[in-house]
Amino acid sequence: MSSHNRPWEGPRWPEGVAHEVSGYERPLFSILDWAASEFPNSTYTIFSGFSKSFAQVKDTADRIAYFLINQGLNKGDRVAIFLPNIPHYPEILFGTLKAGGVCVTCNPLYKAHELNYQLKDAGASIAFVMDHPQFYATAVEALKDTNVETVVVCNVKSYLPFLKALLGSLLGKIPKAEHHEPGHLMFDDIIRSSRPEPPQVDVDPVNDPAVIVYTGGTTGVPKGAVLSHSNLVSNVMVMEEWIRLEEYPGGPLKKAKRGGAHCYLGVLPWYHSFGLTVCMLASCNSASRLVCIPDPRAGNPPFAEVLKAIEKYKITTFVGVPTIYSAIVNHPFTDKFDLSSIVGCGSGAAPLPVEVIKQFEKRTGAVIYEGYGMTETSPIVTLNPTNTTQRKIGTVGLPVPNTEVKIVDLETGIQELPQGEDGEIAVSGPQVMLGYWNEPEANEESFRQINGKRYLLTGDIGHLDEDGFLVITDRKKDMIIVGGFNAYPKEIEEVLYTHPKVALAAVVGVPDPHAGESIKAFIQLKPGVKATEEEFLAFCKEKLAGYKRPKEIEFRNSLPTSVVGKVLRRVLKEEELRKRKKEQG
Repeated sequence: MSSHNRPWEGPRWPEGVAHEVSGYERPLFSILDWAASEFPNSTYTIFSGFSKSFAQVKDTADRIAYFLINQGLNKGDRVAIFLPNIPHYPEILFGTLKAGGVCVTCNPLYKAHELNYQLKDAGASIAFVMDHPQFYATAVEALKDTNVETVVVCNVKSYLPFLKALLGSLLGKIPKAEHHEPGHLMFDDIIRSSRPEPPQVDVDPVNDPAVIVYTGGTTGVPKGAVLSHSNLVSNVMVMEEWIRLEEYPGGPLKKAKRGGAHCYLGVLPWYHSFGLTVCMLASCNSASRLVCIPDPRAGNPPFAEVLKAIEKYKITTFVGVPTIYSAIVNHPFTDKFDLSSIVGCGSGAAPLPVEVIKQFEKRTGAVIYEGYGMTETSPIVTLNPTNTTQRKIGTVGLPVPNTEVKIVDLETGIQELPQGEDGEIAVSGPQVMLGYWNEPEANEESFRQINGKRYLLTGDIGHLDEDGFLVITDRKKDMIIVGGFNAYPKEIEEVLYTHPKVALAAVVGVPDPHAGESIKAFIQLKPGVKATEEEFLAFCKEKLAGYKRPKEIEFRNSLPTSVVGKVLRRVLKEEELRKRKKEQG
């Protein structure tokens, strides 16, 4: 194919990186089996100073597979994981896959009704939940009226060094639910009583689902993106091929060594496609260490624990969203810690301000490479070259190996536009999901056949510049990105409409120096009622995960509506941006 059709394969393409990568048509758990056979004693997970080797993680994963089969799990059955980033996570994920199951990753910050919707929609029959006063209570509430028959409760005590575990028990510092429901099983018990003998499951890597990751739809109801084994394996292999870093300042660019040479900071949540692939799976694929960070905001002031972990474990690979980079460079203690071990940093999910890039690189000596992806693409579509001379700040990089990007017209999604012109970004490649779970209509809307290839319409608007770098200019959808997390106005508005005083509600994203965007709600009250901003902020706190909550509420006598009575968010957003500009200037 000529570079005319693939303008990214020009002079800015990183030296030595292949245009195509093969060998990804294999089960996702093969990456753990490989690491455990080649580097059995190398450390995989580190949590609170306690580490587990690849051989140990594989042993536990094999026991989980054995347990699941004995629980009656059939190939293709869904297993929900409702956990923060704790060391049980990779074991449960790989164990489920070894049993032929499909993992449904659930946001641990979800409220009961949000989790309940997901469990029902996915039809999960087994759930792994955290032993914790809040998470466990939420799970118990969410399990009502679902098909979940087996619940396994995960306590962190057995993943702590002996002394810490002992003291923690004595002082009551280890999180634990007040009581457990009858019939709920304990993780440690099932591991002890199972054998490390996974069943022989026949996996079709290209067509069999491995993970279902929920992503807010434009409709505001989350949809499950079904990712196959090959989708995820291809994405980690492509990353390994792409990322080339200096082994020492000024040295030649080389692919990362395998087997304990690198240490990843597991700060992005693993239920989310970005943290799952780029941290948890990528570290396994290269037999690197992975530090589990269940709560990135921990410490006083927040994020202090992250800084401690970077210094203590000599983190080399840091993958974050702009809010985390911003939190580190603006942290009052940032100069007290040695962050010089970091060599490579990936950033995605929202644009990273140039000022933050400069400050972070100056602080650490590392290089940040921005990329672009979405849950539906496992997630990586484009990445900047991982060196300062070839990358292009202000763009999200070049399409990675095996990946085709076309810019198409907004009406039909089929007509290819000339290079440099803005249109909808369409993606084809082995990382593109099988489709949305039980959503035939959404799949019809989202996919197009172009020149005999299947393309996913991303809903993002952008263009390829003269060197083939992708520049994102807008979103077709009304999605708001808060600190790297997707918040959907419709979903938040639905919650506001459940408040008895609301006549009309609209939610828009407004610029926020820390989170990129924050949420502002406009409310038209029912005739004759009064309300305060505090009242609504408290209401949202009860009903919505943190990143979905409005930071500001503005009451209006009337909201702008279309002919058919639809509230016009765009008008409100334009008014708000004009008002802010005026105030600033």
